[in-house]
Amino acid sequence: MSTALAIASVTQVLKDLLNNGLIDHDITDITGGNVTVTSLAPDRIDTSSAEQTQLNLFMYHVTPNTGWRNTGYPSLNSNGDRVTNPPLALDLHYLLTAYGSSDLHTEILLGYGMQLFHENPVLIRDAIRRSLALPTLLTGDGLPINLEALSTSKLADQVEQIKLTPEIMNAEELSKLWTAFQAKYRPTAAYMATVVLIESTKSTKSALPVKARNIYVVPFKQPVIEKIRSKANAVAPLMDNQKILQNYLLVLDGYNLKADNLNIDLDGFAITPAPGNITDTQIIFQLPTDLPAGIHGVQVISRINMGTPEVLHRGTESNIEAFVLNPTINTINITNVSGSGSAPRSGNINLNIKPAVGDQQRLLLLLNEINNAPNTLPKAYSFSSSIPLLSPPGPTEDITISVTGVKAGTYLVRVQVDGAESPLGTDVNGKYNSPSLTIL
Repeated sequence: MSTALAIASVTQVLKDLLNNGLIDHDITDITGGNVTVTSLAPDRIDTSSAEQTQLNLFMYHVTPNTGWRNTGYPSLNSNGDRVTNPPLALDLHYLLTAYGSSDLHTEILLGYGMQLFHENPVLIRDAIRRSLALPTLLTGDGLPINLEALSTSKLADQVEQIKLTPEIMNAEELSKLWTAFQAKYRPTAAYMATVVLIESTKSTKSALPVKARNIYVVPFKQPVIEKIRSKANAVAPLMDNQKILQNYLLVLDGYNLKADNLNIDLDGFAITPAPGNITDTQIIFQLPTDLPAGIHGVQVISRINMGTPEVLHRGTESNIEAFVLNPTINTINITNVSGSGSAPRSGNINLNIKPAVGDQQRLLLLLNEINNAPNTLPKAYSFSSSIPLLSPPGPTEDITISVTGVKAGTYLVRVQVDGAESPLGTDVNGKYNSPSLTIL
């Protein structure tokens, strides 16, 4: 495959083909003067009274090749390693234009140029190598010094040879092109060079060949999780919609849940429930103690022994259901209180929270006044906290949050960790009463 220099290399080869052909046909004797071959944009060619006799080959358009466009894009595996380098396949569109300083020079040049392209419909590999060869000291032939990089394009080595075909353009299409060029029109023929294959040289990761194939036939039984419930402990009642806390038992209700070599995938935690806690409609398992507060996804996975020697692989998988693990406030107190009388208070509220809060998690402290004076609205405050960076970094259960501008009184205390909120306790009348903190 070619490099990104292939586009310029094709233009150079075609330009060289025209130049050599005009020399072979002694075109200078026919026109009575020098003839040059250029590859400039039409608006850069001098068409004043000093117009030169020349052939100009201008690449005005590039399109994807329809035959190669379905080979795909560079692809990566699940680890982000590049596994393929499919080529960028392009068709190049050219305008061959003749300029002349005297009558009929444009017709003469255009005739010879079109004849050369007609007689060379395929750019043979040897011709490409000669056109893109480095200059030699003896003859001076080869690429100009400023274009020596084109010799590394590998154009002659690409899989497909480049074919040159005429394109039909009516007067309206040509008129639009020359209007866009903002140049004076001259006799023009259109051609397409196809196909240029540009491929990256980046290293790819290729898997080893398969030595043997093993075929396994298993009945398809898709596990489905319909609902998530929880229990505080093994003897506690099974509850719907209760806040799930640390060390709770998680209960998955559904169907087709029982399977051999069953695993629970809990945000990367691999959990194997006890066999007695697995039925076709329900699975019960203990939440990991180091699971952080927040939203988590749970999935049932049936593993299958495969390979030689046999090892467990992921088999059928259930849908992923989400649940929220809520934090719990174990202890709370306030220190370094400042302020007196009716003035707002400031201080440090010290909390012990389970599960431990990670240094990347967002923590929010919520205070709601209780036992407020009659005919007054209860006060409410929120304070965010940045978890102190430990050495080494890691989760911590002991949190200190600075509060300011708080009215003296008794408050219900809650925390939110990544949106998961700690529960409140109630009295016999169902009124929230704990955990609470009095700020004097």
